[in-house]
Amino acid sequence: MKFTSAVVAGAAVGLTYANPVAKRAAINDADILQYALTLEHLEATFYAEGLKNYTRQDFANAGLNAAAYSNLQMIAGDEMSHVQFLTKALTAAGAKPVEQCTYAFPSTDVASFLALGNVLEGVGVSAYLGAAASIMDKTYLTAAASILTVEARHSAYLRAALGEAASPQPFDDPLDFNEVYTVASPFIVSCPSSNQMLPVKAFPSLTMSSMAAAMTGSKVQLTAGTGFDMSMDTSDLYAAFITVTGPVWAPLTSSGSGKFTVTIPSGVAGQSYVVLTKGNSQATDDNIVAGPAIIEVGPMVGSMNDCGSKSMSMSSMSWAMPTATPTKGMGSGSMPSGSMPSSTSSASSMPSYNAASGMGAGSITGVLGAVMAAVGLLL
Repeated sequence: MKFTSAVVAGAAVGLTYANPVAKRAAINDADILQYALTLEHLEATFYAEGLKNYTRQDFANAGLNAAAYSNLQMIAGDEMSHVQFLTKALTAAGAKPVEQCTYAFPSTDVASFLALGNVLEGVGVSAYLGAAASIMDKTYLTAAASILTVEARHSAYLRAALGEAASPQPFDDPLDFNEVYTVASPFIVSCPSSNQMLPVKAFPSLTMSSMAAAMTGSKVQLTAGTGFDMSMDTSDLYAAFITVTGPVWAPLTSSGSGKFTVTIPSGVAGQSYVVLTKGNSQATDDNIVAGPAIIEVGPMVGSMNDCGSKSMSMSSMSWAMPTATPTKGMGSGSMPSGSMPSSTSSASSMPSYNAASGMGAGSITGVLGAVMAAVGLLL
């Protein structure tokens, strides 16, 4: 799957990451509400820019018909509704919602726009799923789950439209806060310094050298990037493929300079995530040393009929990636900065993870009440 590793590999160049073994402070429900808003800002901005930059005719020329274009407009509307809902909930609680950031989305045509959208939707599903375990209030959990199910529909639609299995496995893969932060951070240029940071850090990057989809039993090359300790003893390093029931472990073969070979194990499929760990007893903030890398596991199945006569094979999609350098005001870890081209419009993204100023655990009850009030307003 050409686009996934291209996104992370290219955008990760020049990033400076925080200590990967530093423990994250406890994240409460208020933080999760802000976390969700940063995700929805990212997605809403991404679709708004894409539909502004590429006309209906551009989509038709790429092989998509009018129905597909209209579906993308509806997805864009969903993301904006999610932004409005979470913003109203935080405002009603007397909290300051995270402000928008400046983005750099490295899509240059319809094909790369759809490819990147497919990745972002998959990461969004995994982010909501991973956050669910940290939500304390049941009514808030229900509200978050109602967004998660819609994000999953978006993901399934884009996967099918682009020739991938819409539902490649019976269980989706959850990502923890730091893992999402690591994957999403390359798309951020800068965020307002007034945004309060949440206790989230990024791990060193991990990318595939080959961009093709991988099959179970095949070997892939992984490269650990900026922030990875090249002097580390690699004899006890393992590849951990993230699943809902726990890591699926695979041994690594090191060729030095942060380069490794791993065989795709059984038990993983679709948009999958692999991290490098010290030992093979757990995959947590304490022992993850790089990643996640995004790997599409499984064969192409052919594009959906409503995408027109042209096959939008994901393996043919790629784009030139900007070079990122560290900047401030993005979150606990360092982010890419101004060497990346600015977005036409900007919003807060996943990696900003910035809570509203002055908002602590004592504000949870008010936030949760506001969430339910906002639900009533929006339904």
